[in-house]
Amino acid sequence: MFDVRAVDLRLLNSLTKYPSIPTYHTLDPRNGGLTSPATVFPGDVIATEKVDGTNSRIVLLPDGSYLIGSREELLYAKGDLIGNPALGIVGQLKPVAAGLPAGDGIRVYFLELYGGKVGGAARQYTSDSTLFGWRLFDVVDLPDWSTPLSLSSAAVSAWREAGGQPFVPESTLAALAAAAGLSLTPRLWHRAGSALPPGIAEMQELLTDSLPATLVGLDGAPGRAEGIVLRAPDRSVIAKARFQDYERTLRRRGSVVPRT
Repeated sequence: MFDVRAVDLRLLNSLTKYPSIPTYHTLDPRNGGLTSPATVFPGDVIATEKVDGTNSRIVLLPDGSYLIGSREELLYAKGDLIGNPALGIVGQLKPVAAGLPAGDGIRVYFLELYGGKVGGAARQYTSDSTLFGWRLFDVVDLPDWSTPLSLSSAAVSAWREAGGQPFVPESTLAALAAAAGLSLTPRLWHRAGSALPPGIAEMQELLTDSLPATLVGLDGAPGRAEGIVLRAPDRSVIAKARFQDYERTLRRRGSVVPRT
């Protein structure tokens, strides 16, 4: 039987963290520039807006309890009198978590919380520092929670970053969002992976054409979008493409493509 008060919360935190998403073009850690090769999508690819907020999670547990966390930390457990107020995550997502049904396994809803005072990009979504939005972008379903929770901390971390978390496919993600009354990050297009551009300048052009402004503005004025996430329908391949990475790279080459 699962008991949130008996489980190792450090392992549970690591188990339910969101993994790193690679960039579509290879990112040089020395200077932040992009280089070849580009990520290969052997089948179809879905493009979604990458919302610039803070990565948040709601962890539904087999004993009927839930946890709310940022990307790195667990901030609140169901029934707590006091929650960590960091970035407004708990205050905004506690009503959402309370309406989600628990199951027999562990299910993690990953949401981007944005607006308010969430980082320097908040002004791209709203001029009102009290106004927040959130969008669902991924869900992990882990029916066999006992096996990974029996591993060492290092093994859980390696398992997570190697793609061990069982993310649901696009069709299931859409169904879960609808059932929970949650909005997904905007879907921009769905096409063959072979149609993606291999070049950096061409990818910058595709970014600009696909997303000239954010689609999730909270009070009318469309602000600057951060970029897009490219994902296979079954989520077997995923990559991100951010405007700032392509602009930085092209600027160094002296061939920046202006944004609209």
